[in-house]
Amino acid sequence: MWHVLLGLAVFGLLASTVVAGIVLSAVPEYLKERGAARSRPAFTPPLTLLKPLHGAEPGLAEYLATFFDQDYPEYEILFCTREADDPGLGIARRVASRFPRIPAKFLFTGGQPGYINDKVASMELMESAAAHGILVISDSDVRVGPGYLRAVAQPFADAQVGAVTCPYRGIAAEGGPGARIWAQLEAVGMSVEMTAGVLAARAVEGMQFVLGPTMAFRREIVRRMGGFRVTADYCADDFILGNEAFKLGAKVVLSHYAIDHMVINSGFVSTVKHQVRWMKSTRFSRPNGHLGTALTFSIPFGLLAWASAAALGHPWWGPGLFGWSVATRIALALAVGRAVVNDTSWFGLLVLFPLRDLMGFCFWAASYFSNRIVWRDRILELLPGGRMRVAK
Repeated sequence: MWHVLLGLAVFGLLASTVVAGIVLSAVPEYLKERGAARSRPAFTPPLTLLKPLHGAEPGLAEYLATFFDQDYPEYEILFCTREADDPGLGIARRVASRFPRIPAKFLFTGGQPGYINDKVASMELMESAAAHGILVISDSDVRVGPGYLRAVAQPFADAQVGAVTCPYRGIAAEGGPGARIWAQLEAVGMSVEMTAGVLAARAVEGMQFVLGPTMAFRREIVRRMGGFRVTADYCADDFILGNEAFKLGAKVVLSHYAIDHMVINSGFVSTVKHQVRWMKSTRFSRPNGHLGTALTFSIPFGLLAWASAAALGHPWWGPGLFGWSVATRIALALAVGRAVVNDTSWFGLLVLFPLRDLMGFCFWAASYFSNRIVWRDRILELLPGGRMRVAK
């Protein structure tokens, strides 16, 4: 049995190393493109920024303010909640009052239409009220710099581009020491694990999806796909929207501007729930790709190799094989986390990411134990293809 386990471990290490090699080989080209993008002529068409909100999330006022403080000539910001008295909308009004030169609108759906994915109703209402032909959708837990809108708009200078998305680095929000370590683990997963997966997919098959923290579309593309309602009962609405744009023949571009994705989960339980929910949505949206995700992790196979080698009487093999697994994680952390998304948390990149790799494998395994998720206090069932329904 130990020989079989050692063989499985070595196979897993080889597979994860191949994936790491694909990512590492894609990094220089991506960085070269980033340098070239900075020298291109500015393209600044009028655009509309859509911000769906839900409640008074920690840090919301600070994050919203960064979207008003943009080095961009003409844009508007639309906010939308489910209810008129949502505290998030009140915070948005107060922030907007500090930036009177930026047009802002404040909308609410009243719970209609009653989509399972509430955010879709907000985006649908905001799209109908938008004044401009390029729509930039950004989550509420995102923080950006003054050059964000210029960077997102620039690829649309190419008439073939129908959608743009941004990579992101995870930033642990302030909290107590216990809560902060879990937030840091989730944050470094965003910076390295998520971005590495995007670069690998881009290298192998091209961009066929967008990432939720920033999704930008030509309005005509959104209308051609049937509007935002095409994702009304999906959990992974970002994947669906980007994939629908790709199916229409539009070019989907990964921007070279990395944004801050603020991690506001308060502790171990909330971190696990969020990560397993995300893994489950990926499992149902892209079942084959999700299955293969197991072979992108390295630390679990390194630990299995160490245990198997020790059991077979080869104590020096184990540390070597485990060291191999750690080395590939450090290489990814430096190339992707540091060079691509400019994550400056050396503790997170060099110490926490190997641990995060092990946790990621556990989250992946947990995604196969149930088809139910808890989302905004509702229990939902995931169906083949990624659709959702209220659990019976």
